[in-house]
Amino acid sequence: MWEYRELLYFLVWRDVKVRYKQTALGVMWIVLQPVVSMAIFTVIFGILLQVPSEEAPYPAFVLSALIPWNYFASSLNRSSTSLVYSSNLVTKVYFPRILIPLSSVLSGLVDLVIAFTLLLGLMAVYRITPTPAALLLPGFVLLASATALGFGLWLSALNVRYRDINYIIPFLLQIWMYATPVVYGTSLVGDRFGLLMGLNPMTGVVEGFRQALLGNVMTGAQVNLPLLGVSASITLVVLVSGAYFFRYTERSFADII
Repeated sequence: MWEYRELLYFLVWRDVKVRYKQTALGVMWIVLQPVVSMAIFTVIFGILLQVPSEEAPYPAFVLSALIPWNYFASSLNRSSTSLVYSSNLVTKVYFPRILIPLSSVLSGLVDLVIAFTLLLGLMAVYRITPTPAALLLPGFVLLASATALGFGLWLSALNVRYRDINYIIPFLLQIWMYATPVVYGTSLVGDRFGLLMGLNPMTGVVEGFRQALLGNVMTGAQVNLPLLGVSASITLVVLVSGAYFFRYTERSFADII
């Protein structure tokens, strides 16, 4: 992979350019999507259902979770279908195929940075200052990237042989979002199901992201290290096993795709 690092750079740049090519709003879509989702969730869950936000303003509460979740979901969606969409490249020249799903995950970092500035602006409106744990944000982003890449390696390799994956992914992500504390906090679930929620690797990312940024205005705000440790362990298992499975099936990609 190190020998082909320049190819990785061009694949990432290609993904970024193609994503918003010939769109009227361009990169404004990066801001529009979380803003609309935040507004809908605030009305339904924050106002109508009165979901507790642990004393934090609900718009900031939900947006701080939507930013890492949207990055993970879009990265997983693109990486899972990346091999099939790059079939002309896979069948014509040799290079480490893992660069294709990896580039899909890395290109999403551009969207993440732009969306994060929106979150900082909202925090400024509510006069919320991040906690010292905000220094851990790059670690949470790395964990989200590793989770997306791990599952993306599994699904992209399976998608070469079974195109049903294209239909499974949107359904999977929809269920996964509500199994992740995006519109609610782990305090709503309680300690009884805390370990069970930790088996979802995105739980540690979303909760850590939220606590690091909004901890000064949230009750009992502290990064849950045991929960984060369980999530990181699950991510490590998925990433390593996904890399082995991808390498094992890589030799047949050009013949099947």
